[in-house]
Amino acid sequence: MVEPAVILPSDPLLPRRVDPHFAWEAQAVRAVGGGHVLLDHDALLAGDVGAAVRRVPAGPGPLWYRGWMIPTARYAELAAALAALGRPLLTGPAAYATAHELPGWYRTFEPLTPASSWLPGTGWDRRALAGAAAALGGRGPAVVKDYVKSRKHEWAEACYVPELADLDALERVAARFAELQGEFLAGGLVVRRFERFVRAADGRAEEARVWWLDGEPVLVGPHPDSPAHRVEPDLSAVRPLVRRLGCRFVTTDLALRAGAGPADAGEPTAGADRWRVVEVGDGQVSELPSGVDLEALFRALLEA
Repeated sequence: MVEPAVILPSDPLLPRRVDPHFAWEAQAVRAVGGGHVLLDHDALLAGDVGAAVRRVPAGPGPLWYRGWMIPTARYAELAAALAALGRPLLTGPAAYATAHELPGWYRTFEPLTPASSWLPGTGWDRRALAGAAAALGGRGPAVVKDYVKSRKHEWAEACYVPELADLDALERVAARFAELQGEFLAGGLVVRRFERFVRAADGRAEEARVWWLDGEPVLVGPHPDSPAHRVEPDLSAVRPLVRRLGCRFVTTDLALRAGAGPADAGEPTAGADRWRVVEVGDGQVSELPSGVDLEALFRALLEA
């Protein structure tokens, strides 16, 4: 039986070694008896897939990718190039797009995630934005993002819309978001109903990131933005939806919905859906928070 290995980004300055950001992951792979090969991520983004995989030896053996986010079209090119070497990716292009981009996973998780609408492409006019707002009821607070990421660190200028009925504000925030994302804007614009979540004393949401492999949670840890906040989410409502999605290796970011009250406080709501799915991601490109048990994650991947 041929065991899978892991493909990691190489260091842009020293291409024979792993990108320093992922060195601890390479160490964990070695610690559980696995191997890794190197991908030139910059070459892949530039469209030179041959150069990107030049350090990948020919098969046999499938690969899990762990590294920086890859646009879905480039991921498909990478998958084809690796398959030609006898090193197929264990997450195919369709599964990657499903987990990586909100339109791919939203309908599956709709009962547990904030209501959302989206507009493909760029250059959304006022009429299109009004339609996206109307799909959410046309009133109340919302956030904007692209199919993959938000700009929550520019909350007031490029993320939060206090009132959807204020189309001037929606247009202004969407335009600023697009400007800041620039060439990295993924897929299109998402308008997402704002929900209040329970927050810790420092104001950060108490959020968990759960890593799922073949429908089972293999690692539960804090969100990378707040590694000190460790919470234990109830996964009973999320598990069947992860299985329904049908992607082998995914992550879910979960937060506890707050009841009525100030936007940065509130008691948790009751009910099976109180743990809300803030985001879904492909497990290959989701950031790992410091302090988690990497060896357990890679052992599960390499034994899958």
